[in-house]
Amino acid sequence: MQPAADPLRYLALGDSYTIGFGASDEHHNFPTLLSRTLSAATGRLVRLTNPAVDGYTTDDLIREELDHLDQVAPDYVSILIGANDAARGRPRAEYQGSLVWIYDVIAARGLAPTRVVAISIPDWSAAPAAQRFGRPEQLRLVIDGFNALARSEAATRGFLWVDVSELSRSRMGEKGWLARDRLHPGDAQYSAWAEMIWDQVREPWTAA
Repeated sequence: MQPAADPLRYLALGDSYTIGFGASDEHHNFPTLLSRTLSAATGRLVRLTNPAVDGYTTDDLIREELDHLDQVAPDYVSILIGANDAARGRPRAEYQGSLVWIYDVIAARGLAPTRVVAISIPDWSAAPAAQRFGRPEQLRLVIDGFNALARSEAATRGFLWVDVSELSRSRMGEKGWLARDRLHPGDAQYSAWAEMIWDQVREPWTAA
């Protein structure tokens, strides 16, 4: 009888979008959905560690989440961070500096770059409740600017990049797309993200 293979270890770093704020339960956040798909594709148990916290900025992630890289020794990492930096009006240069720190710490762990997926900040400017943070058109410019920086820094390190921003704004008004707070994603949106992310990571994450 063959011994059971060790579980695959997946570390999901981020904020409310990663913990799944607005989903009906924790089983509907995108890292959990992605873990299930990865497990089905590989025939192995996937052990997910999700230390994300609602409201976290890049600096919070540096202080509170990066230690999990050593604790978990992950086989795969996802990183989605920056929405709260944008909401608080943080300058792009400061955001970039913190993001570079995060990406460099991840890269230094020796994972194959294609085992790391960086995910864009969703375009929450189109959500009805986003108006309390400023004019939607200005918020979108900030989000797009942050995402351009993140995409460039991810490419420099060879990380996979998944842009969920257009998807996030494309189905506003659809049932289940937004949570009751009319700001965060609902189950339908988290599921759509998971499918998009899987399309990008399937081949490198399941390669022998």
